[in-house]
Amino acid sequence: MCSSWVVFTFCCLGQLCADQSLKPQIAASWLAANNPTLTTVTLQKPFCMFDSSLHPNKSYAVYLYAMEESASAISSLVINSSKPLHSTFQQTRGGQLGPYKAALFSVPNCASPPRLADVGDINKLSDVLKQYLFRVGDDGNCLYDPNFLGICNPPLAPDTTYRFKYLLLDTTEGIMKDQTLWSDAIKTRRVKLPSKIDTWPGRRSGDMIVITSILSVLMFLLLAGFLASVSSVVMRSEDSSAETRRMPQTVQQSELKP
Repeated sequence: MCSSWVVFTFCCLGQLCADQSLKPQIAASWLAANNPTLTTVTLQKPFCMFDSSLHPNKSYAVYLYAMEESASAISSLVINSSKPLHSTFQQTRGGQLGPYKAALFSVPNCASPPRLADVGDINKLSDVLKQYLFRVGDDGNCLYDPNFLGICNPPLAPDTTYRFKYLLLDTTEGIMKDQTLWSDAIKTRRVKLPSKIDTWPGRRSGDMIVITSILSVLMFLLLAGFLASVSSVVMRSEDSSAETRRMPQTVQQSELKP
């Protein structure tokens, strides 16, 4: 009973139920702050979406496809005769020419979703988010690594609208068993010009921020130099005092000698 209640709660809070999630959903703000970013979009994984298509003694995986909204409707197909397309980020110019495969992962377990109580545990939070969410555009190295053989998930373009789709693959036969609709349009953030940056308090410009930073560094260096000079003077003063104390003792010892 408790397990069923947890599943129901996850479905409702995360919009994971099949009748509500026929397409990928952007992650809730309480799970992924500042989403989307300039180059990434965090999505909820497809919990409970493909349960009716799963059969015993079969092996399955989920493909995630991404494309720019500007791509034509004809090029938005992700299968060819029930076989999933394997177009890459480079081949589609980052999704401009059509969908590319951005990720492959196992089918989320609808019967045993991440425990909501673990979200508040710092030691378990990272694992819970990895089970529940996927971040598109999170790999900044795969495009430039000649030895990279996996599915490349490079950064998205800023200020660009994307759509996403999940596909259920029967890995035993290598064919598509189910797929979602394309997601709603999701736009990455725009790069802010220095003149448009909110620099409260004082509404200072970008140039003023740079000048202030330089002056702060110079003040720190001057202060460090001043402290070093004071320290040197104090040390020399202590050495001089010690020498002065030693001299009378030497004079007294010489006078006592016959």
